[in-house]
Amino acid sequence: MTLVSMAYRTVDDIHPFRPDQAGDLEFLLFRQDGVISRRQALRYMSDKAIRHRLASGRWRVAHLAVYVTHNGPVTEHQRRWIAALAVGRGRAAPLAGLSALAGGGLRGFPTRPIHVLVGAHRRDTDPPPGVLVHRTRRIPLEDRHPAGDPPCTMPARSMLDAAQWARTDEDAVAIVAACFQQRLVGLVDVEPALARMPRLHRRQVIVAAASDAAGGAESIFEVDFARLCRRAGLPEPSRQVARTDRHGRRRYRDVYFDQWGVHVEIDGAQHMDVKAWYADMRQHNEIAIAGERLLRFPGWALRHRPDEVVADMRAALVAAGWQPDRGD
Repeated sequence: MTLVSMAYRTVDDIHPFRPDQAGDLEFLLFRQDGVISRRQALRYMSDKAIRHRLASGRWRVAHLAVYVTHNGPVTEHQRRWIAALAVGRGRAAPLAGLSALAGGGLRGFPTRPIHVLVGAHRRDTDPPPGVLVHRTRRIPLEDRHPAGDPPCTMPARSMLDAAQWARTDEDAVAIVAACFQQRLVGLVDVEPALARMPRLHRRQVIVAAASDAAGGAESIFEVDFARLCRRAGLPEPSRQVARTDRHGRRRYRDVYFDQWGVHVEIDGAQHMDVKAWYADMRQHNEIAIAGERLLRFPGWALRHRPDEVVADMRAALVAAGWQPDRGD
């Protein structure tokens, strides 16, 4: 008996296929959208049976020891299963960050690469193309989604990871704002998740963004803006000034420098919404038609990019006729 045939016999002895297991296999394939790992398949069939399915074209290799049990196009959902099973070495590793959020319904962000989370001790030198493997010291039970499909982290943990892995602070703030605006998370979920991640990268930016997105950000931003103007020696602006547009409708501006016709809008989480965004555009067109100036800043920039905000404000006021050396 050859070593190969001995291996087949050993696998069959450990995992003998029984007709009553067919229903379990069908359920597994249904749950995993037609994707299965070699490790899982050997619970229900022999290595020879797996090879026959591959040779006949009924199954095909998606990645090392991961198979797709059909010969049609691979869907995005199946790609997530392939990533989870490949990185987990036969057992599904949890999706994380934007990939977990996409599975939960987050809109407006790219679905590639696929982010997978593993323990810090694990090494994966050959993940599937388009898959990023992240390592963590621990994934508490509270951060594991009980019904993830594929397995994934909870929305609050997913948002925090996505924000700390984002390319820039601006991208991180956009992710946090979108998660709140699209009702995927609330402060009641985020605060305990933050407590479980003491080493969170970009923590100050993320905490401020979550606090702002949770509600009441606009009035806070306006106070911050007024303080910033005073510190920089800029004129004192008016806040929440009512204006009448060309159609006779009353509009409110966040900040308005009356004497120089300079408007300022401070954007919070509500500006992630497409309808609100278009309504803002219409209002901004009204300002341009009236021949006045408009500047827009995201709320987080007041706290994390104050020098840039001041520089833009100073340039706009000077262009409108303000003379800094003479004061107001």
